[in-house]
Amino acid sequence: MGKTVLRDDQATNRSTSADPSTNAPIALKPVVESRHTICGICPAGCFVTSRLEDGVVTRVDARADHPLGMICTIGAHSPQIINDPDRHKYPLRRVGDKGNFQFERISWDEAFETIAAKFKGIKAESGAEATAIYTGRGSFELSLCDVFQPAGVAVSSASSVLFPFGSPNTLGVGALCYVSFAMIAPHVTFGEMYISLEMDVDQADLVVIWGANPATDSPPLQHQRIVAARQRGAEVLCIDPRRNETAKATDAEWIAPRPGTDGALALSMIQVLVEEELYDDEFVQNWTVGFEQLAQYTQHFRPEVAAEITSVPADVIRRVARAIAAARGATPVMYTGLEYSDSGVQAIRAVFTLWALAGQLDVPGGLCIRMRENQFPINREGLIANPNVSKALGIDRFPIYSHYRGESHAIALPQSVLEGNPYRIRAMMILGGSIITAWPDPELWKKTLQGLDFLVCVDRYLTADAAYADIVLPATTMYETNSYMVYGPVFALRERLLEPLGEARDDFHILAELAQRLGYGELYPQNDEERLRHVLKGSGFSLEEVRAAGGSVRLDGVMMQYKKWQKGLLREDGEPGFATASGKFEISSSILAEHGYDPLPVYTEPAEGPIAQPELADRYPLVFNSGARIFADFRTQHHGVRKLKDHALEPCVTLNSQDAAARQIEHGDWVWVENSRGRVRFRANVSDDIVAGAIDARWDPKRGRSAMSMNSPICKDMIPSAVFRCTRHFCAKWCGTSLAVKRANWQ
Repeated sequence: MGKTVLRDDQATNRSTSADPSTNAPIALKPVVESRHTICGICPAGCFVTSRLEDGVVTRVDARADHPLGMICTIGAHSPQIINDPDRHKYPLRRVGDKGNFQFERISWDEAFETIAAKFKGIKAESGAEATAIYTGRGSFELSLCDVFQPAGVAVSSASSVLFPFGSPNTLGVGALCYVSFAMIAPHVTFGEMYISLEMDVDQADLVVIWGANPATDSPPLQHQRIVAARQRGAEVLCIDPRRNETAKATDAEWIAPRPGTDGALALSMIQVLVEEELYDDEFVQNWTVGFEQLAQYTQHFRPEVAAEITSVPADVIRRVARAIAAARGATPVMYTGLEYSDSGVQAIRAVFTLWALAGQLDVPGGLCIRMRENQFPINREGLIANPNVSKALGIDRFPIYSHYRGESHAIALPQSVLEGNPYRIRAMMILGGSIITAWPDPELWKKTLQGLDFLVCVDRYLTADAAYADIVLPATTMYETNSYMVYGPVFALRERLLEPLGEARDDFHILAELAQRLGYGELYPQNDEERLRHVLKGSGFSLEEVRAAGGSVRLDGVMMQYKKWQKGLLREDGEPGFATASGKFEISSSILAEHGYDPLPVYTEPAEGPIAQPELADRYPLVFNSGARIFADFRTQHHGVRKLKDHALEPCVTLNSQDAAARQIEHGDWVWVENSRGRVRFRANVSDDIVAGAIDARWDPKRGRSAMSMNSPICKDMIPSAVFRCTRHFCAKWCGTSLAVKRANWQ
């Protein structure tokens, strides 16, 4: 992308020169450049302007002259991340015991020779299935997802790099979040996925923010749209245990359910639509399966009953249901928040069903389905399928997850490594992830990584996992790579802003080289030119044409059409209907029924909630939440970055002022948050922006501790009943669990 040199003289990158009369050194002003580029901190791809002084990034701002010019708090801290002295710069080999960060520097060639030899040796002894790769959020660079994703999968950050090697075990962070909300729930219901949906905030008269906080998105584009909608007169509601930043910015009506009860709330609103005949009768009669069964089931969730479950008053439930049905365009703004409950997939399905019955599916201002012709086509030739998905870890407990992702479920890894069940994983690569700090029960994961014969970590930093690694490889930021981004119909080159720090390498090239060393490098592009030409194949644009156009090209696109199921625009055969087995909106899901689960969007009470276990609630009366987004990190990323970590220096627990007063807790006090599994110390944030009876805890950035350590046993106890709720084993611990908070007697 373009650059502007702001200095007039032609001096090179020197900081000093000499005065010819005295030969004394004199300081020169640094060479200052302003360059337009794509933000290289996260995969969102915001357009930014970077300031460089003598080749060092010193400032990054939203690009003012571009419609995609925007930036989040973390992107604005790009200089601190790029130049962080703690960044991992060179390949390392362990020399001390596992669990300690004792390494020696080695060459890339030594590193790859060691990795290839270990993987090949383990394959010879135990079979290829004894090797695995785990991909975290740091692996979301677009070309990694497009080129290395398993064949036959709609969207994935999992890596196929070990498939030609013979291993079925690619695992990833999708098992924690996203897949339930963005893949399984919409697809088993109406044949779509999140990538094909559009929340039409710009035309909506009613915006319902449900279990999301767009203000903390990267970038906060949806937040900006909601603020704009409010300014033009749209009504905004926020359904969330927390009154979040977007709700406050738009003066939204806050509806605060008990955590984990969103499914019951959605079903109650459906009951109102049915009872008052506010549903779209034509849609129900011609395009749904399971409406009569659902109508009967929702009688158990009349507003007066649901009020006891959710803590939302009955009159509010009725009013919101009526508002959704009556609006000239009502759109739900959601993300993964509803995954984190015992209801999981079904709660999300209930919300989608509510919108469809209210006549707000694929209408102006509603929950819309995108025109497929307006998505830039990325080449999918050469994607490699899982060689034996039937042997993927966890498929016995999570069959629908493996069906949609073509991969193993990471929750099965400890049992494999520590018990050899169903077989033992001996070697693994972790790419852009930190399992110990991302998954529940960190002690279990430490034992698991300790139990591996060989571990490789690829990251920008020495993560908690790296303490157990045999080889650690340094990865670049996306400022140091050449790749691309896709924005709907637009394809844009991501041009390298900086040379890699130290000997860091692009994750893509690391995987491509691994494939080369394992004997099948020809299956993947091996350099930047090959990568770009590969993904553009069949798009109608050559790499030369993209470059000649200034680095970005755009499809001509087509006009938006609505109610696409009536027009044959959703099915591959061109027939009217939805892309489901029945061709209809499946309130009663055939896929769930096929796998032995309840086909209706049923509600499951949180297993440790006050209704399911009142005796437990007597001892631990508050409901636990964790994981609320803040502005200073990407989940477990960047917690150690200077200036960013200044936004969250202490472990913090937010509790309602009523709950605080009942316990003689004041704002700023140190408190214990405890349950039957343990306790953790937090700083109290007393606020009326959280529902009474619940707390929200954020981990300790200094010690890496989190409230996950308080609820680890559920990780094992809950798994058998969580089969298709691919995140329930995680979410049940984070939303709806009972605990107690009491003031600490020391500072």
